[in-house]
Amino acid sequence: MQVPESAPTQIRQQTLFLVCLLSMLTYLDRVAFAAATPTIVSDLGLVSAADLRLAITAFAVAYAIFEIPSGWWGDRFGPRRILLRIVLWWSLFTALTGVVGLTVGGVVLGGVGLLALVRFLFGAGEAGAFPNIALTIQNWFPARERGFALGWVWMTSRIAGGLTPFIWMLLVAGTAYTPALMNWRVAFGLFGVIGLLWCLIFARRFRNTPTEHPDTNEAERTLIALGHDANTGHSGNVPWRKLFLSRNLIALCTMYSAATYAWFFIISYLPSCLETGFGVEPTSGIGSLYKGAPLWIGAAGCLLGGYWTDRLLRRGWSRRWARRGPGLLGLLLSAIAYGIAAVSSEAWMFAGMMAMAAFFTDLMMSSAWSTCQDIGGRHTGVVAGCMNTAGSVGAASAAWFSGVVLDRSLSARAASLGTSPAHLPESERIAALLDGYQLNMVIFAIIVAVGAGLWCLIDASRPIEDASSTME
Repeated sequence: MQVPESAPTQIRQQTLFLVCLLSMLTYLDRVAFAAATPTIVSDLGLVSAADLRLAITAFAVAYAIFEIPSGWWGDRFGPRRILLRIVLWWSLFTALTGVVGLTVGGVVLGGVGLLALVRFLFGAGEAGAFPNIALTIQNWFPARERGFALGWVWMTSRIAGGLTPFIWMLLVAGTAYTPALMNWRVAFGLFGVIGLLWCLIFARRFRNTPTEHPDTNEAERTLIALGHDANTGHSGNVPWRKLFLSRNLIALCTMYSAATYAWFFIISYLPSCLETGFGVEPTSGIGSLYKGAPLWIGAAGCLLGGYWTDRLLRRGWSRRWARRGPGLLGLLLSAIAYGIAAVSSEAWMFAGMMAMAAFFTDLMMSSAWSTCQDIGGRHTGVVAGCMNTAGSVGAASAAWFSGVVLDRSLSARAASLGTSPAHLPESERIAALLDGYQLNMVIFAIIVAVGAGLWCLIDASRPIEDASSTME
């Protein structure tokens, strides 16, 4: 049916659908590695997930290094070509993950070192996805709808991440009633192919801006343009000095790093924590629920946080407090949940507190990414890249130091028994790992509480290029 010219077309919703699919793919591939960790540990002859911390850290380090360049590239040339490059690259290295440790003609194709290299290149490829998604939302949505649109982006990512342990169980581990359909190596190849299919759809249907899309009408372009700030559009020279000396951006980045430090545990160590620390069976349906619950429940937090920040803005709250309120309260409650998880000795209680920590952290997500758009303007890709780089630094630090805490817990228990970590009795190994996981929770609670306090220094009404002005 022909849409009347007076009625806006709905291409912005189609665009949101495409970037939500992309958001889902990023978490499918990330969480798949966490789900595969116990099997990889076994296949490579390792002692625990702590032995994979180099590979886990490599992803986060590469992600941090390439975030700002990829965000700048999107600001300069538009997000379309960058997002296509990102997904093609990461799909290749997702598939290559399954090759590591494979025996071909009597030759073993690498070990932890090669896996770390593949994960580094995977992280380098995926870097910039969310800064360019943020730029896409800025290009296609008026300011007072962006928080909710970003809420959909993050909600769908969490749903995909939450479903991945269940999908992994069906495909690779099998259940009490169904056999495994493939091994973990083939599964990574399958996930790589899914990324390539997305690229074909995206290349056909996506354009950088409403004016470039042949199917948008004047009414939709006018609707989107009316809500845009004056300092949006493709960027020229980036004010790097203002950027890196901005107290606003420094506080935003430090806050996001603190939140991500704790949250990264969910998509890296949580499956191994539940299996080795709490005795959850890998083929258990309830086990896949425990592993996925933080992301499923976090999905609701993403959407609610996006609705909340936009609602406050529409009700006349200043932009400063419309963004700050959900962020500050979310992280404060998240810190409390991590603290309770630290003293939880039952799997259901621990998983429940991890789910609540994720929910409250995700209340903050739309506020943080909307703030990037508010203060970034035409440099949104770079500002979002800075924030996500800081988040990746937090993730890399967590990947490494969480493993160090586990190693030290194992070593301390082994020393007390006069043996080595590799020769600990199974019951002692489990007890030592549980102690290490709970100590990590205490560390997370403290760091996230600091992140909550940093929201008091973040002001979404002060753009980087005009720090003296206030947008109410």
